Amino acid sequence: MAEASAPTATRVVELAGGVGGAKLAEGLQAVAGAGLTVIVNTADDTERHGLLVCPDHDTVLYTLAKVENEELGWGLAGDSWTAMGALERLGEPGWFRLGDLDLATHIARTERLRRGGRLTEVLGGLQRSLGIAATILPMADEPIRTRVRTADGWLEFQDYFVRLRQAPNVTEVEFAGISHARPTAEVGAAIAAAEVIVIAPSNPIVSIGPILAVPGLTELLAIARGRGTPVVAVSGIIGGKALKGPADRLLASLGHEPTALGVARGYAGLIDAFVLDTVDAALAPAVEALGIRPVVTDSIMTDDASRERLAREVLAAAG
Repeated sequence: MAEASAPTATRVVELAGGVGGAKLAEGLQAVAGAGLTVIVNTADDTERHGLLVCPDHDTVLYTLAKVENEELGWGLAGDSWTAMGALERLGEPGWFRLGDLDLATHIARTERLRRGGRLTEVLGGLQRSLGIAATILPMADEPIRTRVRTADGWLEFQDYFVRLRQAPNVTEVEFAGISHARPTAEVGAAIAAAEVIVIAPSNPIVSIGPILAVPGLTELLAIARGRGTPVVAVSGIIGGKALKGPADRLLASLGHEPTALGVARGYAGLIDAFVLDTVDAALAPAVEALGIRPVVTDSIMTDDASRERLAREVLAAAG
């Protein structure tokens, strides 16, 4: 198991999706405080009942503010569903659940965007309202939407992920609108200032994939690496299984090996070190053969202490 020394990095950038990214972000915030910037996936954003919902951003936001619903893994602690029930009685679909407290976030965000606010600025206002130390940046201000192809044709991501509970086999993934997107000035500045860049244990296909697909983003990472900023990725696949979500099934159905090694292969050329769980220690030599330094440790985050421990080990892995 890796021994973590006290990390010296004070400016850390994390590329993150939902629950796994949020958990590691909480650990990184405990270590780096306001020096942490999370660049979050926005391709699973969706419009529900006339409101913009940003699932990955909000999961990170609520987790860093320590108000998340830990039992569900999304939404706010202590929330209720009165408004959702009323919408269903009026004939509105209720498969995408929005809690009463959670609705306030979506209403405020949508209204501020309608008044002409830029997504980055609007999300920043929500973060300041909840008093978190870190900064959360959308990967781009332009709208990007993940779509998946199944035997029944193309589906919007939330139809697949929530309504159909990830049951259909996926044969293709696309990020609609990605060609028109660009990293924001804030994203560029955060990467330029970073002392360590971390790729979270999020779904490599539909959480990290859209971030890396933003035109110009991988070039920013390459420039950062060129000036000596290490990039460390953490596997979200442990023992051939995703701890949460369909990452293992997506990897397999899209022709990739559904293991930590398969994840490492997808990041080859982008990262310097790769953190894999102790149960996958036998894969370390194959990871090293890719030109990536393997770091083996207990990577399962069950509480605040384990999140901070893993964060320290990830930062120590940067060297």
